[in-house]
Amino acid sequence: MASFNDTVIEDFRAHRGVLGGHWEGKTVLLLHIPGRKSGRVFVNPLVAAPDNGSYIVCGSAGGAPQEPQWVANLEAVDGPVTIELGADTLQARHRVVRPGRDDDWERLYGVWRDYWPDAAGYEEKTDRKFPVAVITVRR
Repeated sequence: MASFNDTVIEDFRAHRGVLGGHWEGKTVLLLHIPGRKSGRVFVNPLVAAPDNGSYIVCGSAGGAPQEPQWVANLEAVDGPVTIELGADTLQARHRVVRPGRDDDWERLYGVWRDYWPDAAGYEEKTDRKFPVAVITVRR
């Protein structure tokens, strides 16, 4: 997965956040997040559905049975995170929203699901309900 992500990140940066192909017309952001154990900063390209001035990203991992590590790493961060959005590098607030724990999960997941056409296919691959994160740029 790292080499696929590396290719997406390289393309994202080369085209100032505008991706073609499978992502054409969709917002993608790069989430910089320290590993909760290693402290090493990882960069994760994520489809970001706009929602009332924030962005909804999803811990789908393409429908894998395990959620991606970035979700737990994000939950461990106290304070803002760094994102790349278009050509800009910004600080953003965040919160992870989990099914069965947060009342607004259904609405937020629905926003992301409606935005990203691959979501239905991801759901077919697993019984897992995907956490989402709300990313809000600090202004």
